[in-house]
Amino acid sequence: RGMDAAGLTLKLLLVGDSAVGKSSLLLRFTDGAFEPCLKPTIGVDFKVKKMVVDGHAVQLAIWDTAGQERFRTLTPSYYRGAQGVVLVYDVTRKDTFAGLESWLNELEMYTTKSNTVKMLVGNKTDKPDREVERREGLQFARKRSLLFIETSAKTQDGVQHAFEELVIKILQTPGLWDKSAEKQGVQLMESSTQQDKSLCGAYCPLS
Repeated sequence: RGMDAAGLTLKLLLVGDSAVGKSSLLLRFTDGAFEPCLKPTIGVDFKVKKMVVDGHAVQLAIWDTAGQERFRTLTPSYYRGAQGVVLVYDVTRKDTFAGLESWLNELEMYTTKSNTVKMLVGNKTDKPDREVERREGLQFARKRSLLFIETSAKTQDGVQHAFEELVIKILQTPGLWDKSAEKQGVQLMESSTQQDKSLCGAYCPLS
């Protein structure tokens, strides 16, 4: 069937300002749960979720990064090798939408794959006090070629769909996961990998 994505592990990242609901989205998606008072993520959280998309069984390794400034020094290593990135903002907080620009700049700087699939997610649609209209999100996403969806981790609305869309798009971009397409790049990486031994422990199994 041409494309063999079986047994494939995809590295996905959740990024965005603090308290936009990244951890809640992750918890809702991986455990089907919602906790109204999740503590801020310290550094990084990590969950694995298996799902079948378009008949392909894939394993998602989802990294939930801290939105707080003081943990930002940790981020470059998370971005390495990510096939998909979910940029989250809170539709009830205009400032989190305005902050997207700097997250995108960071992505440009640190993602190692130029064709990484990016998705913009407007979260907390269940709340009445919306400050960012759906069309604003859509416009922003179109302008920067991002996938776009609005979600509510609380009501579950759009959550499953968001991750499915992201995975489908990654599977449609063989250069992101097809080992044969990646071979050329690996040779160049060897020397730098040696210096990265300390970081390697956590990441090697995902590559």
